[in-house]
Amino acid sequence: MTVLARIWALATVLALAAPAGAADTIRLAVQKTGTFSWELAAIRSAGLDKEAGLALEVTELASTEAGKIAMRAGSADIILSDWLWVSRERTLGAKLTFYPYSSALGAVMVPASSPIKSLADLKGRKLAVAGGAIDKSWLLLQARMKRDGIDLKSEATIVYGAPPLIAAKALDGEMDASLNFWNFCAQLEAKGFRRLTGIEDILPKLGAKGAVAAVGYVFDESWAARHKEAVARFIAMTRKAKELLATSDAAWDKVAPLTGTTDPALLKTYRDRYRDGIPRRSIDDEEKDARVLYRVLAEIGGRDLVGPAAELDPGTFYHAVPGD
Repeated sequence: MTVLARIWALATVLALAAPAGAADTIRLAVQKTGTFSWELAAIRSAGLDKEAGLALEVTELASTEAGKIAMRAGSADIILSDWLWVSRERTLGAKLTFYPYSSALGAVMVPASSPIKSLADLKGRKLAVAGGAIDKSWLLLQARMKRDGIDLKSEATIVYGAPPLIAAKALDGEMDASLNFWNFCAQLEAKGFRRLTGIEDILPKLGAKGAVAAVGYVFDESWAARHKEAVARFIAMTRKAKELLATSDAAWDKVAPLTGTTDPALLKTYRDRYRDGIPRRSIDDEEKDARVLYRVLAEIGGRDLVGPAAELDPGTFYHAVPGD
């Protein structure tokens, strides 16, 4: 049975098993402008939350950091974050755990007419990087370039900034190239920019065997143990929502108002890149690749990034869903 077939089988079983009485409540802390809100729109439009026997209480936040604060404070049951942060929190005593949400990653973007044709051509150029000096995509790009003997940090002019600012400067032509989050790259792509390389394209050179879900649903493992069936139904529900968004263009009618644009080209790019990022691998395969990339990140990012642990903490990935 294929992974997708198992997903649909699991979703059907869990939907049928959902309690007929009061719905289980799950508190979600969601970045207002993030793609999780897109998924939630699809869930509510299709009635998948009711089908799963879940009542979703959503708190909209201004940033991903605010979500982490909500999780630490115990005011949210589930947020979106990455396995790197989860592993670090576990080494500090917070027993959080991670389940894949998306493998969509950023990209190096250049103007359509740019003479830059390969990553090696970034030497001597001005590269804008979103997210700061220890952004994961930036560290992975540096690690990839070092495989070819290029220290991009010292052999190019690097400018850091917030993702919207980096995108604006790229459009203004202030940079030769930019490395930004996937949704901002989609904006540039819709404006005619060219993807020099996606971060997902360099991962095999760093030892990964497939697309790695960098972002996932994060929750406390003790909470999950107490609400095991509700968590399983939540995951099955989100899988059905992703499959709906992957196969139905009409489902995006409910998402479009949340994207902040009415540009058909940009909406199509958002849709295509979102679909590309839907995880379709087993948890075991995801975790194996995350362990490989964690070592790469720990080597180049050091303690500032990963804390005292040189290896991904055991238990970082959630394995309690049937069929995974």
